[in-house]
Amino acid sequence: FKTNPEDFIMKAIDLINEQKATMIVEHIAYDPLQESHSIDIFTQDKTKHDFSKAGLSLKRHVYDYVFTDSKVERDFVTELDTSEEVVVYAKLPKGFVIPTPVGGYNPDWAISFKQGAVKHIYFVAETKGSLSSMQLREIERSKIECARKFFSKLTSDQVKYDVVDSFGKLMQIVCN
Repeated sequence: FKTNPEDFIMKAIDLINEQKATMIVEHIAYDPLQESHSIDIFTQDKTKHDFSKAGLSLKRHVYDYVFTDSKVERDFVTELDTSEEVVVYAKLPKGFVIPTPVGGYNPDWAISFKQGAVKHIYFVAETKGSLSSMQLREIERSKIECARKFFSKLTSDQVKYDVVDSFGKLMQIVCN
């Protein structure tokens, strides 16, 4: 405090705000509404993409190409697109946001599996390079926790949400 009072105050504020957000997230509750997203969220802002970075043409994605954010996502797409259990999948657009106390949260994927092939027909996934909670920032952990609560309130027990680091991890979850 004596050496740098401004830095001390900023760190104290950050710690207090982090603890407030943690308390809010722990007690957050979502109530189902009859709201729905228009199909337009999948087509808006698509003209801005550089298709030279799109990769190979896909068979099971809602579009012929997908724009991924990381190598983990590119590998995930490759396996989703070649899996016999997957009917269709989509990279969720930026317009699909779950409100949380620490900012809007946009999950990565919506996946539909063949009925009878797996336990959960519809799956919403977040892909992370590491599942270690030590490597996820506090805000990411808070948003993921809110998403778990959000999807647990959906009326269908067929929809499942989880964080995965690979297609193999996804298949472990949907088959159990």
